[in-house]
Amino acid sequence: MSETKATGTVTSYLSFQLGNEMFAADVGKVLEILELRPITKVPRSPEYMRGVINLRGNVLPVLDTRIKFGMEVKEDTIDTCIVVLNVLMEGEPLTLGALVDSVEEVLELGEGDIEPPPSIGSKFNPEYLHGMVKRDENFIMVLNIDKVFSVDELVIATQTADEAAEKVNEKE
Repeated sequence: MSETKATGTVTSYLSFQLGNEMFAADVGKVLEILELRPITKVPRSPEYMRGVINLRGNVLPVLDTRIKFGMEVKEDTIDTCIVVLNVLMEGEPLTLGALVDSVEEVLELGEGDIEPPPSIGSKFNPEYLHGMVKRDENFIMVLNIDKVFSVDELVIATQTADEAAEKVNEKE
């Protein structure tokens, strides 16, 4: 772990892997990490919407982060997990699951450790990125998790989860 370059606030970030890329999200947005479990596909849902799971009696929409970032789809592995996030949608909190290839570690970063995102050359929407951190010879992209999922995508995810919950309630 490198020393922070600036004295000031240190924030914890959960790092995770998607393909060969490393990402990090503010742990304040992470509610929990779940082992992969069966995900119920919801008909007519967007490609990035993997489906829904039952999380302690609540329907949780699960989004495939690889598809969201335009990455190649690959088979789930033993390391694939669901990061349960609390994101803001038009100022309102929304809970959703983000499928990631693996969770790595919690990083303690000061603002001085995080460099601004590149203005060109990144294959990811710069609005998604809070910045980048250099670790050894690799970069970790620090996400602005509230901006990764657009309002439209979050509305669709919420509606899909609500529709799935209604179908479950109708069966009971």
